[in-house]
Amino acid sequence: MMDRSFSRYKPAAKIKSLLLLSACLWTVIGAMLITKGVIRLVPLPEYKLIVVLSACIAGAVKAKFMLDRAAARTVARILTLEDGTCLGAVYSVKTWLLVLCMIGMGVILRNSSLPMALLCFIYMTIGLALIVSSRHGWKAWFYSK
Repeated sequence: MMDRSFSRYKPAAKIKSLLLLSACLWTVIGAMLITKGVIRLVPLPEYKLIVVLSACIAGAVKAKFMLDRAAARTVARILTLEDGTCLGAVYSVKTWLLVLCMIGMGVILRNSSLPMALLCFIYMTIGLALIVSSRHGWKAWFYSK
């Protein structure tokens, strides 16, 4: 009885919506990180080309060998859910904990004494990898019923 009364307040969604949410999160967060990197890189003219090129290469490698598997697992897990599942189920509890750790690492990096060019490289690498790997979610969303 108590379970039903609370379930009507959960933000339920269809599978297609969860796939869209997942793809959007990866894309938007990736774009925000790239933007942060670019904005911080602007005053460093001597490093622009090397940071951007190396971040593109490292981001593609990170996407291929690390994030593609995670994105594919997320899509596969979402496809096992039923319509009406809570929006928060877009990611597993383990993944949400990892997200919190990554946010914490971002705060630590931002307040660290790392050279600005290296910080820009890290932001842009992770951002590009997220955007590239988001293609798994976009593809699943596009082809879902």
